[in-house]
Order: sequence, then C-alpha cells, then structure tokens
Amino acid sequence: MRYLAESFILGALRRGRSVEQFLGPCGSAERPGVRHVEVRAMKTCYEVFLHAVEDVGGESFFDLGEFPPFDPDDEADEFGRLLGMAEDPLAALAVAEQRAGAEPGRWVNEGIVQDEYGDFVRAGRPSDVSPDGRPWPDVPGVVWPRA
Repeated sequence: MRYLAESFILGALRRGRSVEQFLGPCGSAERPGVRHVEVRAMKTCYEVFLHAVEDVGGESFFDLGEFPPFDPDDEADEFGRLLGMAEDPLAALAVAEQRAGAEPGRWVNEGIVQDEYGDFVRAGRPSDVSPDGRPWPDVPGVVWPRA
C-alpha cells in the first residue's frame, strides 16, 4: 500500500521525516509543470511547502527534486513556496489540505511522490483527473493554473 494511514503520517513527521503528496499538472500545454506538497518536520514546528517544477521527466526520469523550478525567476520557488507553519503535525496537514488541496488519504513517505509522478507519466499526463480517476486539486490564487 502506497498511501499512509494517519498514524504512519504522524509517526513519520514526529521522527523528523517529511510526507508528500503529488498534486498533478500545472502550467500550460506549451509550458507544462507539475506540483506536489510537502509537510516538513522542523525543530520546533512543521512547515508546509508547495513545489511547482517544469515537467521535464519521462518514463526513465522522474526525480522531481532534480526538475527545474516552474518559475525560474523566483528563487524561493527553487525550494518550494512556504504555505504555512504549524506547531503540531495534524495542524500542518490541515494547512496542506486548505491551502494546496491535499487529500487526507493520499499522503506518501518522502521520495515516493516520484512514483506518483511516474504513474502520471505512464497514464499519458492526464490534465483533468489522476491516473486513478480522482480530480486534481484546484486552489485559485495558490496553485498555478493548468492548461
């Protein structure tokens, strides 16, 4: 099972590990991108980052951490856009849900978001729904527009 139960999400975050969620495409057909959200454990809080990168991957290259930022002129986007911080992990997950459209049952361990991207590529990069048929999140004003 790829997706984490809430107890495993909280355990990972309390151990200082990040959890992530693939959010699908952004940009346009001429300039495609993809985005994912990360909840990162820090020393005194949990930070929520939205990452948007150029969709430069393929069947054999899907390490999202190696993709260039979607907005190369925004140095902050190289490390993700900070959406918020929280003192406890449940509150941080709520920030990700409210600000980025993350879904409670779709969190994965750090690094597994690449597998989600790989599924997206193998499915032909669907712009309206994920490979398993759920709509991509759309949060106006926070998540970059799609084609």
